[in-house]
Amino acid sequence: MAELSGGSEAVPVALWPPGEAPPAFQYSPESVAGADAELDPTAVTFPGCACRSSSCRAPACPCLSRGHNYSSQGLRLAELQEQPFSSPVFECNSLCCCGEGCHNRLVQRGLRLRLQVFRTRSKGWGVRALQPIPRGSFVCEYAGEVLGSAEARRRIQAQGPQEPNYIIAVREHLHDGRVMETFVDPTRVGNVGRFLNHSCEPNLFMVPVRVDSMVPKLALFAAVDISAGEELSYDYSGRCYNFPGASREDKPLEEGNSLRKPCYCGSRTCASFLPWDSSLFSTPASSP
Repeated sequence: MAELSGGSEAVPVALWPPGEAPPAFQYSPESVAGADAELDPTAVTFPGCACRSSSCRAPACPCLSRGHNYSSQGLRLAELQEQPFSSPVFECNSLCCCGEGCHNRLVQRGLRLRLQVFRTRSKGWGVRALQPIPRGSFVCEYAGEVLGSAEARRRIQAQGPQEPNYIIAVREHLHDGRVMETFVDPTRVGNVGRFLNHSCEPNLFMVPVRVDSMVPKLALFAAVDISAGEELSYDYSGRCYNFPGASREDKPLEEGNSLRKPCYCGSRTCASFLPWDSSLFSTPASSP
């Protein structure tokens, strides 16, 4: 069976059907600095913990000052569902004294599940599980070029109406009212995550996970138990496990629908169109 990652992943990424392949791109298991070089996701700016145990424990470990991130099954979903907004996730990093087997090292280990990129009937390429995936499990990262806001807007505004858009904008609302933005574009450089389709009733959800710096890894976790053969999807608007009001998706006027793309997820609650973020199509006003 054909393999997509070129051996760069710990687990092969299968490709189906035989003899077909998606348009060429550079496979990278992790995000890289974008062409604007505004942000470097590989930079190490966080200090490491001094824990000498094989696995760190809260609250002694500064990386776990907000409590444990993971259980033996994966992300602690019970705590996540009890809060109106998701708490930040910080993993132990390359400067930490704990071992590689520390339970607070999960997303940084990369892909560990058998996935397949396949051609769907109506949505282009998609991703499905080749093994059962328990709820809460880390599935994959959404990796690509990490861009500044100006370059992200420039690229998305330069796209033709029939071109697929891979650029994702993740906004984290802080307790003091500030908003942190992360833009990732896997169009030219990316991983298996770039082939995940949208669903209005997804089985994955995205969590920004920080390891070495404030530039997060956009990690996708299983929202439910997933069966082998099931297509993987997430809500592009970010509504899953968050207040609906936290999404920046707009409900545009009818004339704006010409720029929107139809949704083919087929769920009972399908919104008919893919999520829309008009801020990516506007130029911020310059200061006088």
